Amino acid sequence: MAAPSSIPLKFTVRRCEPQLVAPAKPTPYEQKLLSDIDDQASLRFQVPLINFYQYEPSMEGKDPAEVIREALAQTLVCYYPFAGRLREGANGKLMVDCTGEGVMFIKADADVTLEQFGEPLRPPFPCFDELLYNVPGSEGMLNCPLLLIQVTQLKCGGFIFALRLNHVMSDGTGLAQFLFALGEMARGVITHLISPVWERHLLDARHPARMTFTHREYDEVEARVTTPITILPFDNPIQRSFSFGFAEVSLLRSLLPPHLRRCTTFELITACLWRCRTLAINLDPDEEVRMLCIVNARSKFNPSFPSGYYGNVFVFPAAITTVKSLREKPLEYAVELIKQAKASVTEEYVKSVAALMVARGKRIHFPNVIGTYILSDLTKAGLEDIDFGWGKAVFGGPIIAVGVISFLMPTKNKKGEVGSVASICLPAPAMERFAKELENMLKQQPSEGKKIKSKSISSAL
Repeated sequence: MAAPSSIPLKFTVRRCEPQLVAPAKPTPYEQKLLSDIDDQASLRFQVPLINFYQYEPSMEGKDPAEVIREALAQTLVCYYPFAGRLREGANGKLMVDCTGEGVMFIKADADVTLEQFGEPLRPPFPCFDELLYNVPGSEGMLNCPLLLIQVTQLKCGGFIFALRLNHVMSDGTGLAQFLFALGEMARGVITHLISPVWERHLLDARHPARMTFTHREYDEVEARVTTPITILPFDNPIQRSFSFGFAEVSLLRSLLPPHLRRCTTFELITACLWRCRTLAINLDPDEEVRMLCIVNARSKFNPSFPSGYYGNVFVFPAAITTVKSLREKPLEYAVELIKQAKASVTEEYVKSVAALMVARGKRIHFPNVIGTYILSDLTKAGLEDIDFGWGKAVFGGPIIAVGVISFLMPTKNKKGEVGSVASICLPAPAMERFAKELENMLKQQPSEGKKIKSKSISSAL
């Protein structure tokens, strides 16, 4: 396990005054309703993302902030709802007032090089609140910008693109679509490969609303430890990331019986993290814990879902068990629960979730207690592939974990080998227990007694 650096990286960021970037041409002034999947309390928060870009000699003399700002204005002509503001209508229904006011944009520079952030790049990143400045009054749900973007030029000629998204507008797939369009525009590609589709009514509840599934992911539960029911249920949390390369994934897969070894890498890592986190947070053995499995439901629809749809099209069915069962049973037990939860998602399941939102007034929320855990898979979202003319990002993904929500992102080690990195948010004592549980898991002998070389998992502080 890598030792933490004793000297944290510090640098100064100089920002220009934040400005609003409006669509480059007049856009329709109208109100657009969000879907009943978008419009749920669980998604009413901001998601911070960050992309790092290297110096590109062919772009010498070009200012990335100016290139991106101009491209943003052009892109907002097609994606004009992002330039609007959220309003609340009858029964709390959210809608976008397409006012064309614009997206918040910040140009900045920092006296630091890309190399100083370390290799490979992994969250948490130092001074992230300076790399994505929270403009006072900009982070509310209503009447605030739906996107905030900061472009920070580095001493080496590289730059950092950071973004904050109001989650009710898009999921990871939808945001990536918008950012790919922004990249195309920055590179001079006039016609977008994928045209944006609003059509949020496709995920509205039927009339009358009809629930056909039991949605335990939205159970109202109370933990047996005293914690506030908020998106950040920990006192003094710290951030840390853990990498899963080929060796680590192979080791974990070897712990499963033959019939489960074809499970996806995400299912495997999810089961591993769920078990380690549950043991780390010291809940009562009989406490019920749940893993909410985020499932992109686009492929579940027949006829096919519109390819350009950029709203939220995911649900999170729950795998539920007790602390005791997760602790005492082998890893395959958690894998099976996760596979079963994911397999439950169908088109009908998504429509049932929408009905639940309507029936219970949209204020329904997944239980944000420490016994709940969510891992969002962004390894295939392609955020690192976004190219503004300086090539693909060296790293692309969320800046930090958000309370009970962790993110799994693609990464490369120093040899260029592709793997995944998971961001974790826990109090310091629990984080140490988590790291120890993970290390112990990787020392277990493979199923059927086949011995393979053990390896400590790498981490970044």
